[in-house]
Amino acid sequence: MSNSRLKIAIVAPSMGILGGQAVQASRLIRYWRDDPEIEAWLVPINPTPPVGLGWMTKVKFLRTIVTQAVYWPALVRQLRRTDVVHVFSASYFSFLLAPLPAVVIGRLLGKPVLMNYRSGQAPDHLRRSPIARTTLRHVDHNAVPSRFLHDVFASFGIRSEIIPNIVDVERFRFRRREPLRPRLLSTRNFESLYNIPCTLRAFRLVQERYPDATLTLVGGGTQDGAVRELARQLGLQHVTFVGRVPPDDIWRFYAEADVYLQTPDIDNMPTSVLEAYASGCPVVATEAGGVPAILTDGLHGLLVPCGDHQAAADAVIRLLEDATLARRVADTALEACTRYQWGSVRHQWIALYRRLVGSRVIAATTPA
Repeated sequence: MSNSRLKIAIVAPSMGILGGQAVQASRLIRYWRDDPEIEAWLVPINPTPPVGLGWMTKVKFLRTIVTQAVYWPALVRQLRRTDVVHVFSASYFSFLLAPLPAVVIGRLLGKPVLMNYRSGQAPDHLRRSPIARTTLRHVDHNAVPSRFLHDVFASFGIRSEIIPNIVDVERFRFRRREPLRPRLLSTRNFESLYNIPCTLRAFRLVQERYPDATLTLVGGGTQDGAVRELARQLGLQHVTFVGRVPPDDIWRFYAEADVYLQTPDIDNMPTSVLEAYASGCPVVATEAGGVPAILTDGLHGLLVPCGDHQAAADAVIRLLEDATLARRVADTALEACTRYQWGSVRHQWIALYRRLVGSRVIAATTPA
């Protein structure tokens, strides 16, 4: 390995917090492994507590105190040896607990800080939080995964660069569905912003037309009980609750499904949609947040209004009954995956990292 490899500390959730940020951070670190130009490692925002204190992580407020007590010293140790601090960021309270400390420590250590903001709740978060707006304006650079977030940042006078999420086309293998069967899949967690009840109500309408239709729900969350109860109240048949699935195994569910359905009210650039593209599942999605930036209606899939389960059901049925449309959107979606593959995204990250290191060197050597 060359000593000239840039050292990148990626501050992000570990897979102990299963979600989009953890998946993308894990994927990024895996791709950097053995890379000739980059040495990257994870600095988890959810570090393992010392032996004997693990029980505290099961108590709401104690968990925060213990995590912060371990997290801040870990940041000091890990960021000392990095060339760039690459911080994954969500919104609201988590912004204060995870990204903000990394920004503070990175700046105190004189390291260039790259904020990689990834929350579909950005419009409301930035409107409410002067701390977030100020922080994002004063880091060295902001990278966002979608045009949606880029436009939101611009509306608040915050500069950003778009570097998209990564889809693993080796694991998510394309398969053409002919004929397309009513085997639906959703892989969004059971949280209010993802509006799983809308998915269930849409499926009820699909099942009225196709009694043998199936729906597989991969995920979990705070609304788990309510979602299961709604499925019972709606009298749904052939619904499978899989629970949370490790990212390395989730490709199997896309491989077995025929149509991907998601109905969030708030979203950014969901990796789930890209995984459906790579797998060959035609997609029906609500036009939430950044989804229209990666899914053009009638081209890569079908878009419907947020909260409209009737429109979602109609779109699924349209795909099932129009083989030409289903084939066309699946093929076009696969072509769109090129820009989200590692070969393309890698060069964007390297160029940005080197630009940040170069600008910091120039700033340090320029006379006052």
